[in-house]
Parts: sequence; structure tokens; C-alpha cells
Amino acid sequence: MSPRSAPASPAYAEPEPDDAVLVDDYAVLTRRQVNAALDRTARALLALCPDPSQRVGIVGENRAETLLAHAAGIRAGVGTVALAKGLSAREIVDQCHDAGVVAVVTGPLGLAAVTEAASEAGLVLVVVCGAAAPEGLAHGGRAVSWDDWLAGAPDAASLPTTVRPANPPLVYTSGTTGRARGTHVRWATLEGTSAEYLDRLVAGFKDPYGPHLVVGPLQHNGPLTAVRNLLGGCPVVVMGKFDAERLLALVERWKVTTSVMVPTHFVRLLALPQAVRAAYDVSSLTQVAHTGSACPADVKRAMIDWCGPVLLESYGGTECGTVTRITSQEWLRHPRSVGRVVAPFQLVVVDENGDEVPPGEVGILAFVAPQDRRVTYHGDPEKTAKAYVRPDAFTLGDVGRVDEEGFVFITDRISDMVVSGGVNLYPAESENVLVEHPKVAEVAVIGVPHPDLGEQLLALVVPRDPADPPTASELEAYCRERIAAYKCPRCYELVETLTRNAMNKLDKRAMRQPYWAGARTIAG
Repeated sequence: MSPRSAPASPAYAEPEPDDAVLVDDYAVLTRRQVNAALDRTARALLALCPDPSQRVGIVGENRAETLLAHAAGIRAGVGTVALAKGLSAREIVDQCHDAGVVAVVTGPLGLAAVTEAASEAGLVLVVVCGAAAPEGLAHGGRAVSWDDWLAGAPDAASLPTTVRPANPPLVYTSGTTGRARGTHVRWATLEGTSAEYLDRLVAGFKDPYGPHLVVGPLQHNGPLTAVRNLLGGCPVVVMGKFDAERLLALVERWKVTTSVMVPTHFVRLLALPQAVRAAYDVSSLTQVAHTGSACPADVKRAMIDWCGPVLLESYGGTECGTVTRITSQEWLRHPRSVGRVVAPFQLVVVDENGDEVPPGEVGILAFVAPQDRRVTYHGDPEKTAKAYVRPDAFTLGDVGRVDEEGFVFITDRISDMVVSGGVNLYPAESENVLVEHPKVAEVAVIGVPHPDLGEQLLALVVPRDPADPPTASELEAYCRERIAAYKCPRCYELVETLTRNAMNKLDKRAMRQPYWAGARTIAG
């Protein structure tokens, strides 16, 4: 199947049923095939979840089925939950119980953990893509292949004729307590029945918007926005494991116009030899959104020099969506800014008491929003309350200032959150595990610089017995057995004591300071 011409061209052809519209590492699906798969998946989901409070977990493997399942859930009004593919069985159980998950769709990477968790999580069904389904599950649950599941979907005539209100995907994010909590993705949090909802959801994403390339894992908010492209009829290309040169080949092959990346992807693309980069045509790109972590200024300039002013940086969170945005042209005039606030948000800069500080001064960045765009966490009012610096204004945990033109500059972070390769990591998760190791007396996990990922986790460990301290390999193995590998520290350092402030609380800022040559920030 040949790729289609770039949609920016006035000669762009009308969509045809046999056009390639969903591509992954394993198959090329036509518009006809995708529409049929979405219809059958939606009916299978409705049959599986007759109660609107029931949800289906979808392990975030970069496969066509992952996008199809989320998109069909939106179409059917069935809630889906984005499960990280590296979660341990214990973490899967916790999130399934919290979200009311009754079944899970998974590929090979998540199959072992999902199968182990199935009984305790109370799963009635595990749908397996790209691997053999297990013989059966404990306590009456069963496993089935993706194809067999769709083949067994009820006929349309047997389904209710009423349209259920849409139930947006739920994504789990951790916090200072270390326990993950769910939040609806904000780009999909709209009101109305499924038909009304879909019309607003895909506004601006309809064909001929252009082919979209999925680069990051389909368990995070940014990559999952490809659901909108798919539902809008735009071609979507899903990249499996990241490879810089292959990304360029996919852009050229499918005339990709848009993508969402993180600065680590830029660093790896720019590391390719100039001759390799020059061998591929990337002129079809019209917008590359990036977010999640600091993009060094020299890296951003190099990307703009190479691809043109197509970079669009967003600052925000899954909990609220994008709160500021900056184009390439604006960034070149205001280097290191994350842009100006976007509607419907209003920006206020406040002190620790919630009082506004004078213009130009550094303070906590906080955002006032309508009720339907405020930060909330599923089943966790305490965590929700902690996000607010005053009743009408929430913060994402960053400190900064605003210049006279309204451009926002982030100067520090008040939270312990670490952004590594665009992934939000919370030290409390690994601290809660490591402190239970029999050889550990105390532990503090902090973010330290990493040339490729931006930041990485470092564990500062006080041994229980200095004469018999734990080794780094012991601690790493202990941590990986209990939580997802990507949440575990990459480095371990033995220390005699941990730094505390006058109130005898751990002083993470002081502990981080020796490792940073300059200010710690998520802005480039």
C-alpha cells in the first residue's frame, strides 16, 4: 500500500475506503478495515461493560489494537484505562481495583504481569494481541485473542439503541505519597452523548489534517492524543520501539505531517550523522508538538534549523491539559519561555500563602480555570486538594515568572517530581519500596542531571549497618521486583546521613544542589 500525498497540498485526494489509515510494525490497515474494527470493538466493549461504571484497562503497547481499543471506548461510551506496559502485577491490581476495571487488553509486553494480576484484580477477561492467549484465568476469568474477541462481538441489532454518554480515558499519575491516582485526559473530557462528544472531540483533527506519527508510549497523555486523529479519519502511523533513523524513514514513507515528541527524541535524532539525516525528506512535517521535560536551547535551535519552525511546545499536565503554549517563532524571540497562557486558563503568580506577587517577580505558577477544567484525581480528594494554592487556582508544582508580554519562564520546581525522558516520576514510589529493604535505614530519592533523558533518579541510601551495606545491584533487584522498572532509580549512592531542614524534614532541594551546575528547571 503506497503512502498518500501530503495533505497540505491543494491536490490532496478525497479519502478512499482502501487508503492506508492505521499503520504499525505488524500491519497496514485500510480505512474500511479500521471502521469495521472500531465498530466491532465498540460492540464488544459494550457487551463486556453493561454498567457505565465498569472500565477496560489497555496496556500501553505501541500497537494498532491499543489505539483501536481506546477509540472504540470513546465511541461506545465505555471507559478505558491506560495501563503502563512496565507495571508490576501489584500495581495493576491496585489500578484495576481503583478504576473498576473488569477486563484488560494487552500485548506480549504486559501479558505476564496482567496474567499474574488477573485473579486478585477480579478480571473476567484478558484480551491478548500479538501473542497466544493463556489457557485460562483463575476464579472464572478467561483469556482470548484479539481476533476471537472481535469475532464474538454481538450483532448491532442486539445492542441498546440509546447512546451512552462518553466516558473519557483514565490515565494514572503518581504523587508525593507514592500511590498512583487516576485522572481523565483533558483533551477528551467533554459533555454530551457519544455522537455529540465525537463531533467536538475531532474538531480540527479531521481528514485532511494529515498523517500523524506516534512516537512515545501509548500509555501517556501526549501519544494518546492520536486517538483524535484516528477518530477524525486521519492516517496514523504507530512506531514500536524508538529508533531515530527509522523515525525519519517513516516520516518520508508516509508523508507524516504531525507528531508529539519529547526532547530526548530530539537529542537522539540530532545525534545521527549529518549524512544520515540528509538522506531523508522530512519536509512534509508541519507541526511537531513537544512537552514533558526541558529542551536544551541548543537542541531546540538545531531542530528548528533542520526541520523549520514546526516545533510547538506545550506546558501542562494530564490533569488539566495544556496551560501555556509557544510556537517556534515566538520561542526564537523569547528563548527558554514555555509560552503564554491559553484559554480557558488564567495565570496567577503567587507566594506560599496564595497571595499574588508583583509582575515580573518569581513565585508559584498557578492557574485559574472553569470548573470543568480544574484538576481532580479519581477517588482521591486529598490529592486533589493539595494541587490548589487557593480555592480557585491549582499549580503543577513549578516556580517561575511572567515577562511584560505575558511569556512564562519556569525557574524551579517546588515538587519532588522528576521528569526523565518526558516521563513523570515521583521519588516516593521507589522510596516506599527501598526503605523496606532489610539493609536500609533511610533513603531519599532525588532527580539529578542526565545528558540524554534530562533527569534521572538517584537514591541516597543510609545503610542500617555501615559494616554490611547493601549493594547497588541488591537494591535495584529489590526495587524492580516490586514496581515498574522505569520507576526505579538508575543510580544508588551510600551516605552517612540525609540532609534535613530546621523542622527536621528531608531537604530535597539541598540534597539535589551538589549535582546541578545551574538551576533545576523543566524549561529549555
